Amino acid sequence: VDCPTEQVEAVAIALALRETLETEGRTAALVTPDRNLARRVTAELQRWAIDIDDSAGVPLTETPPASLARLVSVMIAEGFAPVAMLSVLQHPFVALGLARDDCRHYARMLDTELRGPTPKPGLKALRKILEKDRALTGFVDRLALACGPLLALAKSPQPVPDLLSAMVLSLEALAATDVEAGAAMVWRGDAGEALAQVIATWRESGADLPLVSLAQFPDVLDELLAGAVVRPRHGRHPRLAILGPLEARLQRADRVVLGGLNEGTWPATVDTGPWINRPMRRTLGLPQPERRIGQAAHDFAQAFAADEVFLVRSNRVGGTPTVPARWLARLDARLRYDAQDANADAPAYVEAGRDYLAWALDLDSARKRVPPEQPVFCPPITARPKKLSASSIELWRRDPYGLYAYRILKLRPLEPLEQAFGAAERGSAIHKALEAFVRAWPDMLPVDAEAALLKLGRETLGPLLERPADEAFWWPRFERLAAWFCDIERERRAEGWRPHLLETQGERKIGKLTIYAIADRIDRKGKDWEIIDYKTGRVPSRREIEAAFAPQLSVEALIARGGGYKGKVDGDIALSYWRTGGGDGQREIPVKNAAEVIETTDRELRRLIEDFYTKGVAYEAIPYPAFAPAYNDYEHLERVAEWASRDDDDEEAS
Repeated sequence: VDCPTEQVEAVAIALALRETLETEGRTAALVTPDRNLARRVTAELQRWAIDIDDSAGVPLTETPPASLARLVSVMIAEGFAPVAMLSVLQHPFVALGLARDDCRHYARMLDTELRGPTPKPGLKALRKILEKDRALTGFVDRLALACGPLLALAKSPQPVPDLLSAMVLSLEALAATDVEAGAAMVWRGDAGEALAQVIATWRESGADLPLVSLAQFPDVLDELLAGAVVRPRHGRHPRLAILGPLEARLQRADRVVLGGLNEGTWPATVDTGPWINRPMRRTLGLPQPERRIGQAAHDFAQAFAADEVFLVRSNRVGGTPTVPARWLARLDARLRYDAQDANADAPAYVEAGRDYLAWALDLDSARKRVPPEQPVFCPPITARPKKLSASSIELWRRDPYGLYAYRILKLRPLEPLEQAFGAAERGSAIHKALEAFVRAWPDMLPVDAEAALLKLGRETLGPLLERPADEAFWWPRFERLAAWFCDIERERRAEGWRPHLLETQGERKIGKLTIYAIADRIDRKGKDWEIIDYKTGRVPSRREIEAAFAPQLSVEALIARGGGYKGKVDGDIALSYWRTGGGDGQREIPVKNAAEVIETTDRELRRLIEDFYTKGVAYEAIPYPAFAPAYNDYEHLERVAEWASRDDDDEEAS
């Protein structure tokens, strides 16, 4: 059976094993050195409620009780960092003396509260964040109490047996419910007994190990648990088994499936090692690496002698093409079959395997194909927003569905846990520094203008540059920005320009809609006006601006004309973007034909208001693909990748 992927290979093997059970008394075994394949087959057999006996067992580190112990050690070492802490609280064993459903509820609430930048390590900082929520503060206190035995050892390195004893107490406290002791949950079953045995062994024999701090304990615990395997004693199917090549030598089955037959897997890649070459091996009396290939060939030949044999491989593993095992190549050569020739007559054993491949591909295939459609939603006019910001108007132009999701459904993306400060936070900090500088010196600049701006930059950017890498990369950029900004400010002041408004919100009603925007800066020179937008990121293209798909500045101009910014603006209005990212490209980018751009925006905005608020036009997903949003929080809801790539066959099917 030549399968396209390792997943299809696992399904085909599971089908071959399952088919054996249709005949009473027949047995089957999968023989493979590939542990990933063995785990996949085990999972696939669960669809028929079959628990297969795997001779290699399950690594102890992958069982629930051991995984909880590892997560707890990491949480303590990282000072209750959000990801590590929530991993513990969402573990199926953890209840903290509550009903398990209540514990899950508080864990989800805590997950929501801790979204965003990484808090300072430690329980003190965590309690400060949650000080207004008594329920969550009490929940964190329960967690601290359960971890108390480990926290009591935090001041200095401790003997490994003492750390393990404290870990036992913490695990039992974490797993306790309102009606059941934690020990009954942690140590029950084969996995719990295996973990207890490992801990007991190291508590008795670990006194000679060096002292270990809580920061080092996760790595030490991984080493203590490494190599331990859990083998269930009962409850597995009596007629099916997964065997390694070594175990298969002394066992027999009516049907034998040889899986993972690719070079590098069976046989494994020969590794001579970095320290001992072949002559040295010969001198020391050590076997040559090729001996393992001979041993693998012997195991293959032994298993190949069964009554019924399946030879299974995948053409790709992890997306990478594979090479068939040398034994398959020799078998094909002996039977004069060219597997690479699609027109070659296949021998009977190849034809028989194709049935299982077809079944595997068909098992999870869709019975009906529904062509993807572009999302279109039409809420009642009364539910539509009555007030929109300039950024929402841009979203309205580019992606009406995005506005529908944001303003009508009120869907907001969750911030990631332990979010690093990114471009948005740095952009806001730069905006604040520039605003404070211009507000402090609205007329003539001081002699030490650059030093003054750098000082303001330190105050606003400082918290974002705590890491040396951020400091080394971003602060030189701000220094370049400060030099350029002071130069252009001197030139503008000499020409007669003065800042009129800074970071001011204005609004204006057009038809049934009120529009509003916060202007970064509006300058004035006599009867001339200029609206300026600081851009630390991407600057819209001229095409986007002229087609009103980047209407930020022109919306601000419409508000200014309507008197929305503390008085009506009657003169000419210039529009310009100032690139303030701090790279080599900081510069002033004026909008050409500003009056025409403003008129185009006014016309398009009135058309949108007429269509959506009178005619009830639907909110469509990305009606103009060429002007799709650069950053789309709702792309996964719109399923853009599905309908945007729809071909002619899909059109015909629909």
